[in-house]
Amino acid sequence: MRPPVSMNYVQKLVEDQVRKWNQMNRERPQQVSPVITISRELGSGGTELAKALAERLKLDLYGSRIIDEVAKSSKMSATVIGTLDEKGRSMLDDWISILEKERNIWGYEYLRHLVKVIGTIGKHGRAVILGRGAHLILPKEDIFRVRVIAPMDVKIKNIKKELKISTEEARKRIISVESEREAFIHKYFHQDIEDASQYDLIINTGYIDPVCAASVVIAALYVSRKMARHIAVIKPTLTELFR
Repeated sequence: MRPPVSMNYVQKLVEDQVRKWNQMNRERPQQVSPVITISRELGSGGTELAKALAERLKLDLYGSRIIDEVAKSSKMSATVIGTLDEKGRSMLDDWISILEKERNIWGYEYLRHLVKVIGTIGKHGRAVILGRGAHLILPKEDIFRVRVIAPMDVKIKNIKKELKISTEEARKRIISVESEREAFIHKYFHQDIEDASQYDLIINTGYIDPVCAASVVIAALYVSRKMARHIAVIKPTLTELFR
């Protein structure tokens, strides 16, 4: 079992990120950076892939547990959303109103905060976002959606090693967490997390190392039509990859 996230730790992360965003806004950089969402099965190595991807593309990594804690805190959510200018906040509210009308599922205060927090991250760009339905929240035209899967035996092996537990405990843990994730997506978005049409790329880490798989994602970004405007960010990394 992973240790709980300290609220003081989350608060510091939020403060550091707000400072970075404010600095970026002052500098008004011309280079557009991508937003990549990672949905992953427990034990598939999706987190390792996300970390490698963020490091190589020099993007910020947002873990699902951190996003969850920020979404639950009205104060921290307001701080994050406050990094947008008035136009950005207005666009975010308009976008949420459209989602409410189209999907009719926004009966939860938590979900409104979650959508606003992930929406703010998406507006700033330069991000790899793990889980929490980000691939269903952000406009699919503006993001690259990755799903990371693996055979059960591979996931069991990885979880046994990570948590130092038995094979049966690892199996139960995987089934439990995957059930929670499926229920989350179904409850809040009325979608099936395993629906392949929700993603731009699906990677099976039973046949490729998760860290090496980051190279596959970068190459896919390079040839993706909807990521064409981010080519200035992706191309240098791709050049290093195959040099």
